[in-house]
Amino acid sequence: MLRRDWMMTCALALMTALGSAQADEEKGLRIATFEADATPPLGAPLSGGARKPAVDITTPLAAKGNVLLGAGEPIVLCAVDWIGIGNESYDQMRKAIAEAVGTSPDRVALHTLHQHDAPGSDFAAERLLEERGLGGKYSHPEFDTILMKRLASAAKGALARAKPVTHMGLGKGKVEKVASNRRVLGPDGKVAIVRWSASKSPAAQSAPEGLIDPYVHLISFWNDEEPLAVLTYYATHPQSYYGQGNVNWDFVGIAREQREEALGGLPHLHFDGAGGNVTAGKYNDGSPERRPILADRLAKGMKAAWDSQKKQPLKASEVGWKVEPVRLPPRATLSEESLLESLDDPKMALSRRIRAARDLSFLRRMQGGHRIPIQCLRLDDAYVLHLPGELFVEYQLAAQQRRPDDFVAMAAYGDYGPGYIGTEVAYTQGGYETGIVSRVDPGVEAVLMKAIKSLLDSKGGDKMKD
Repeated sequence: MLRRDWMMTCALALMTALGSAQADEEKGLRIATFEADATPPLGAPLSGGARKPAVDITTPLAAKGNVLLGAGEPIVLCAVDWIGIGNESYDQMRKAIAEAVGTSPDRVALHTLHQHDAPGSDFAAERLLEERGLGGKYSHPEFDTILMKRLASAAKGALARAKPVTHMGLGKGKVEKVASNRRVLGPDGKVAIVRWSASKSPAAQSAPEGLIDPYVHLISFWNDEEPLAVLTYYATHPQSYYGQGNVNWDFVGIAREQREEALGGLPHLHFDGAGGNVTAGKYNDGSPERRPILADRLAKGMKAAWDSQKKQPLKASEVGWKVEPVRLPPRATLSEESLLESLDDPKMALSRRIRAARDLSFLRRMQGGHRIPIQCLRLDDAYVLHLPGELFVEYQLAAQQRRPDDFVAMAAYGDYGPGYIGTEVAYTQGGYETGIVSRVDPGVEAVLMKAIKSLLDSKGGDKMKD
């Protein structure tokens, strides 16, 4: 009897869920926008504990998002003004948002914009540090939990304000004199200059821009003639100057807010593309005066993308979502024994112990069989890829070349656990990203490109499924 009752309960729950999803689809495509305050308290660690903690709030930090309804279970797109959300924190925050809006975590795309005067979060790494008397040196777990609850509440509250979507707009705009490749190669094919986000080096400033994606990609949602939301994507490290404890959203946040104001308060959701090896270093000497200049240049590119957009009808049946879970191969130099040795050594520099905790958190997840979701949103003939880590721009350009006749955008800085993700050849070239701090090995390129190809190779008119 108990087993029969349990089976009937499960069947009723399944029927209720299916009926709810079907009823939601019958309402047609809709969008709900939400926002939550992501500003940390004073004293909170910034930049993963690598710089001064928060001493003042120059600008508040925001967490913004959209919920797409009517195309199966809700799809959530969210970007936070933090340096990174990785590993366990990435999973828990997505789970909380998913439960709040009635969807599965795999249908939640959570990203950061990677500003450095901002917090980072990894609950597992924080526990490792707390066990050794270093709690609160890397992150502020209590506030991380507060943000998680704020995001879930804001997303859930937005559902009642959802508006019908009848059209979308697609556009591109070129950004002048912001991005430059940070890895300047010498004649031997090795990294000769690392062009940091801020650089006073004449050699770094005079070197060519190198490989970048100079375009802002833009998607807008409309209810007939009423704009409802705009999303933009641009690949670069977002730093102008940082590290003194002044919490702010830097030039990308300034540009985003300028455009939102210029469009009468239209909700603007911005994502950092594959900017792991891209900075503003060629055009930025680190002086405070450069921040508004970089912001204006990016805002002009966003405006050009808005002005260039072409509207087209969009139906719920033309919206698809697909996920490829992947295991990223950990770097061979990462070993639990050596990382624990660094963590347990009180004579080791705090920065080294923090890095060991973060390395160990990622290593244990990958060795334990965890998979990181690579996600793709399809909007008719437009594709948006959602990827982890500080991804090199080559991945973004390769994805665009995969479907050269379609609109392809990319959001990186999803799960921050793997850190820098280079191409296979980049691991032979040296440099800071792949020569020192990346947590994955050269085989990562084959893993990610296989997933990207699978996600993009769904035929144009076929609705993508989970």
